[in-house]
Amino acid sequence: MKAKYLNPFTDFGFKKIFGEEASKPLLLDFLNALLPQQNKIIDLTFKNTEQLGQTEADRKAIYDIYCENENGEKFIVELQKAKQNYFKERTIYYSTFPIKEQAEKGECLPAGQAGNYNLKAVYCIGILDFTFDDYEHEQDKSEVVHTIKLKNQNGNVFYKKLTYIYLEMPNFLKTEVELKTRLDQWLYFIKYLEDFQTIPTIFKDEVFTQAFEKTELAKFDQTEMDSYQNSLKTYRDLKGVIDTAFDEGKLEGKLEGKLEGKIEIAKALKESGISMEIIIKTTGISEMEFNKL
Repeated sequence: MKAKYLNPFTDFGFKKIFGEEASKPLLLDFLNALLPQQNKIIDLTFKNTEQLGQTEADRKAIYDIYCENENGEKFIVELQKAKQNYFKERTIYYSTFPIKEQAEKGECLPAGQAGNYNLKAVYCIGILDFTFDDYEHEQDKSEVVHTIKLKNQNGNVFYKKLTYIYLEMPNFLKTEVELKTRLDQWLYFIKYLEDFQTIPTIFKDEVFTQAFEKTELAKFDQTEMDSYQNSLKTYRDLKGVIDTAFDEGKLEGKLEGKLEGKIEIAKALKESGISMEIIIKTTGISEMEFNKL
């Protein structure tokens, strides 16, 4: 059956739903559904998604979505399409950029004198089309939402302004009648959007009406459709290459922080015609390492 709505796990689809200026009400609603009620967001401003290191030799970070709320708190929202054992490391690395950018620019302090380190909160949110499968406790393996903060040896939060939230979409198994919360609705929408032929009855409010209007393929012009089809092909190729590598056991024990595993994936992706930008973002290798492939 021909799809009526786009695949939200494509780069084009994800940014169509959440990453355009016109999509701001959708992103705001999604983030408010994900965050505690006391952290309710009133307004968002999109920021530059490309973050450069302090020197030319440093790796840069390219986010899917980077935004800031009315209080100056930072939100990185990432879509991850294929399983990667080192995705956690990448999100932690990405979180350092909004922290560093809060340093007071142009301030030159004498040695030993502290500056203003009253930082704004940083949230890193990953929507994953896979599961980590490396949790110590069995109950964690079936959880959809994983919220991580910096804690001490007693499990008490040491620093509350840095939060990582991972959404493992394969673990979301609720049916339409089981949806209880706004977050349930969003997860159901994201996971099954491409399969919908009609709009489920639970999605009748203005936000989701707008979401379905923006994602209906019949309303795309030819330029948008071409961009989407290219993005869909990239998604399928990328997922196919990495999933096959894992299924065949070629990458077992090699990926966790080891360059050779990343290079092996990068070579396979390059042979499949995936762009340099996506390969670098997916594997975490540098442009120099890519040019040696």
